[in-house]
Amino acid sequence: MDGFIVYPTYRITDGKAQVLLFGRLSGGESFVSIHDFRPYFWIREKDHEKANRILTELDAKNVEIEASEFRNFDDDPVAKVILSIPGEVPELRKIFTEHAIPSYEADIRFAYRFLIDHNIKGCMRISGKTEERPEFAVDKVFVNPEIAPTTFDPKLRVLSLDIETDVKGAQVYAISLYSDRVKKVLLLNERSYRNAESFSTEKELLEAFANAVRQEDPDIITGWNLVDFDLKLLRDQFARHGLPFILGRTLDECKLRLTDSFYQDSTADFPGRAVLDGMRLLKMSFIKLDDYKLNTAAKMILGQEKLLIGDNRFEEIERLYREDTQKLVDYNLKDAQLVFDIIQKSQALDLSIRRSQLTRMQLDRVSASIASFDSLYLHALKEKRIVAPTAIVNEREERIKGGFVMESKPGVYDTIIVLDFKSLYPSIIRTFNIDPYSFVPKERYAKIPDEEKAQLIEAPNGAHFRNDNGILPELIQHLWQQRDAAKKRKDMLASQAIKILMNSYFGILANPACRFYNLEMANAITHFGQFLNKLTAEKVREQGYEVIYGDTDSIFIDAPGKDLSSAEKLGRELEQYINAFYKAYVRKTFNRESFIELEFDRAFSKFLMPRVRHSDEGAKKRYAGLVVEDGREDIVVVGLEFVRRDWTEVAKKFQMGLLHHIFHDKPMEQYIRQFVADLRQGKMDADLIYRKAIRKGVAEYTKTTPPHIKAARKLGRELPGLIEYVMTLDGPEPLEKNSRPLDYDHYIEKQIKPIADSILSFQDKSFDDIVATHKQTDLSKFG
Repeated sequence: MDGFIVYPTYRITDGKAQVLLFGRLSGGESFVSIHDFRPYFWIREKDHEKANRILTELDAKNVEIEASEFRNFDDDPVAKVILSIPGEVPELRKIFTEHAIPSYEADIRFAYRFLIDHNIKGCMRISGKTEERPEFAVDKVFVNPEIAPTTFDPKLRVLSLDIETDVKGAQVYAISLYSDRVKKVLLLNERSYRNAESFSTEKELLEAFANAVRQEDPDIITGWNLVDFDLKLLRDQFARHGLPFILGRTLDECKLRLTDSFYQDSTADFPGRAVLDGMRLLKMSFIKLDDYKLNTAAKMILGQEKLLIGDNRFEEIERLYREDTQKLVDYNLKDAQLVFDIIQKSQALDLSIRRSQLTRMQLDRVSASIASFDSLYLHALKEKRIVAPTAIVNEREERIKGGFVMESKPGVYDTIIVLDFKSLYPSIIRTFNIDPYSFVPKERYAKIPDEEKAQLIEAPNGAHFRNDNGILPELIQHLWQQRDAAKKRKDMLASQAIKILMNSYFGILANPACRFYNLEMANAITHFGQFLNKLTAEKVREQGYEVIYGDTDSIFIDAPGKDLSSAEKLGRELEQYINAFYKAYVRKTFNRESFIELEFDRAFSKFLMPRVRHSDEGAKKRYAGLVVEDGREDIVVVGLEFVRRDWTEVAKKFQMGLLHHIFHDKPMEQYIRQFVADLRQGKMDADLIYRKAIRKGVAEYTKTTPPHIKAARKLGRELPGLIEYVMTLDGPEPLEKNSRPLDYDHYIEKQIKPIADSILSFQDKSFDDIVATHKQTDLSKFG
């Protein structure tokens, strides 16, 4: 039978290590698979005797060292060091390091070592008998079964939770549970209500909740702000009543790791289950929202809203509990349902499952890009009988060289063609064999004969790679084939999961936490990207067309006098010409097959490349264009205020209106005057809200106090998060407590004027002149 692994872990039993794999079988039953397994790492064979002497001195009789057929990156034979329990590995590794014995792969998590060795990625085929093990709250227990890799679409059980409390968070009023199988609220109340089960004491309610979780036996527990609020409060209340906080599939208590950091998420460890916050799931899936409040997500994804919104809802919950309990029950259950429906409809959960199946990372770790890379690369090394160095966190002494950004030529253009490199960095890795194992460090390069040097691939930054079939290019090729197959069968989830994984590889090599971190190797990728972008622009110019801008993996080509149909035809002709050139160029220059592929992306019928503010220099990574497809118009905006969260809605609406006017050759003066007049008359007050992220504790802002921090302090906010505020005649005020007059001049000067001048400059006009002219005209009426 087939099983999907939700939670890999291990335990020590009678001094021996066992890997435990919890999950859900294809037949619907929950399971745990128990495997005896010994931890190990590697040392050089030439250090074998020295290591044995150390072990004798330590009287470490439980450690074995055996010869192997494996080798390290320097082609030295290595020996396998086998221990009894995982906790012994870091201790022995440290002792060996102190005696100048380097180790290999001595940092890999024990359960993942087992999965890597057996090439299990998310799913496995299990063959074996089951046993009764009362210490596990699962349907089936397998002990040392035969396992093999497989794939299937698991049907995981998801339970969404939400709690309601008094204003101080000192008492739980209600806990809602929502899934395909259960839809009810556990309520602290003596009376009966629809969709609710009532309890006379909080302790009884909590006990019933723990029993309900065990009975439902979810693979995944979800909610909104689940760990920092719901689970933290539940943990504390369980402790207050002397109840064990056991909600997993073992007899171990659940643990929370809480953090106030803006850059890290709090986590929960529920043995045997995955705890996935709905908010984090959306972010991990790159689903963009205006903000990550539950009501915002519900409106944008489901077209629904919470039953209660606003910051006074906590007082309203208190009132409902006393006066309208049924409405509180409905509200509590609705919140849990919204989270459940959001992660299903957005496909955020399905995407995480696909990513787990690609990388063997458990569901709450699929965004761990370095661990995901390790998982695949280390298995590929194992297949070739090669061992990797133990990971050491390096200090980043230099910054990685960024992607190429060409100086832009500002202006308003009639027809612009855009050509994009398809998956530029992954295709560079494949084409030029950029790979940790194929990389030739400078010290090794200096020692090899000149005839061997001539066979190496040299990157534009001087890095060298063997011209063979590297491991990373092979991994990318395999993923590329999987993605093409997914596209053909219209499996967009699998395609997206593969794209996310492939595009992470460059950043991993440039991360000091990666075991293969090397700036020379990482810069080889970006330097090749710059080289290709410049060479492509050169080849386009040879065809008689001007390149007005280039940005990492795109080039923008001016095609004056061409209608959209002609521009699209030219774009496809240039695509074929450039790709044919690279096929021949890479074969001749590097004796490699080219995987560099340029694609015609789109043609803009109108295009704006702005200037840098207060300068004649062209902007970078900022532009807007008019696209016409199937008779419908769409304005595409990149990097301008319209797509930035820290600009107000009024600025975005104004900018979009200006772009509409300039792309349709309409005069802008009257539009600007009317917009300013409407703003001053209070017709746009709802669009004057600033939304700004607080990235550290409010008290930590000591050197400067920006407006959003002033607003947060007036609100009494202390923790990181999102703050909404407006600018008033008395300065910044938090939105929910503001009663002061709005400062319209601030919005005109700081939001409207800069946007207007960035576009008006191409017509030799200015915002001040237009507004001043309007004022003079108005005054002349009184003459």
